[in-house]
Amino acid sequence: MTTRRLAKAAEAIRETVSTTILFELRDPRVKNVTVLGAEASPDLKTARVFVSVMGSPKEQSLCLHGLESARGFIQAKLADRLQTRYTPVLKFVLDPAVKRSTETSRLLREAMGPPAEETDSDDEADDEADVINDEIAASPDPAEPSHPTPGE
Repeated sequence: MTTRRLAKAAEAIRETVSTTILFELRDPRVKNVTVLGAEASPDLKTARVFVSVMGSPKEQSLCLHGLESARGFIQAKLADRLQTRYTPVLKFVLDPAVKRSTETSRLLREAMGPPAEETDSDDEADDEADVINDEIAASPDPAEPSHPTPGE
């Protein structure tokens, strides 16, 4: 199989799993789930689905158990969509990338310190802008002739 076909299959898996979880799954354990991506094996017999679950580690674990128990239902929806010889067996993997990125941004904000307060230079810039606007308003309009026309 070509990598292009694998990429298309992986995208179809991600899309189908995502819509199935969002619209058709009624398990109360499965909430705050984002399907980030999917990787299919070259023979399309297995696929790993990367998910991100917002919440505490207990909620994440509970959600993964709910996804594992709904795996057959999701695979049935996937079989209708893919129409391949084998329906991939799904394995849900918790992807910590989103959590790491929020933690990194929090650390960067802490390292940069509190935001600087406004200085007087902003007031001076506002004053200069007012002076320029006044000069523009006082200048004659270039569309109007500066000398009277003979008919006036």
